[in-house]
Amino acid sequence: MSRILIIDDEKELVQLLRDELTARGHEVLAAYDGDDGVALAKQQPDLILLDIMMPGKDGFEVCRAIRDEVTCPILFLSAKQSEADRVRGLSIGGDDYIVKPFGLRELLARIGANLRREKRARNINSEDRHTRLYFGKLSLDRKGRVVRIGETVIGLTRREYEIVELLAMSSGQVFSREQIYEKIWGYDAEGDSSTVVEHVKKIRAKFSEVDPNTEYVSTVWGIGYKWNRDAR
Repeated sequence: MSRILIIDDEKELVQLLRDELTARGHEVLAAYDGDDGVALAKQQPDLILLDIMMPGKDGFEVCRAIRDEVTCPILFLSAKQSEADRVRGLSIGGDDYIVKPFGLRELLARIGANLRREKRARNINSEDRHTRLYFGKLSLDRKGRVVRIGETVIGLTRREYEIVELLAMSSGQVFSREQIYEKIWGYDAEGDSSTVVEHVKKIRAKFSEVDPNTEYVSTVWGIGYKWNRDAR
């Protein structure tokens, strides 16, 4: 059973989704405005359905407020159909963007797919799940700050390792170049986000030398980069 948080001011829609998800064995939390949604997100749900146009904080503001505190998938539900809105939603931490009106079967399928991907991403040895991550042939030892593909240690610089760890710890989440630069180099660093592109190129080249058939870091065109949590 998964805990799913719905943040949407359309009460009839929330009730419909609550009934359908509860019938499938999920626990459902519901908030009808952004402020209550931020508060309920502290209960660490397994997935969040987030409307954009709401009273008080809108969905974009809610996502920014909770993204650093929750690692679960966030699925935007919105009547906003423009490419700019979809790009914005994904670039600030959303994992999916579903345009209203939507088919219930499609929404349930997307919820199921995101929950399954999240479960696979947590395929981590229970004894060291806080310090070691596994993605197919690749392992990341956070305590030793070492990345291996198979038995081969990948020689990463400090910045390269930090980028890999940032992406891998939130696998599937899209980070813009600016977000990566601010998190790794800091807000007050001298330079710009273009250096992220060069570091990612070097990371990919080093991974490719050992495992040329797997793409661990994916480019999301027009937005940034994400860790491919389905890498095998």
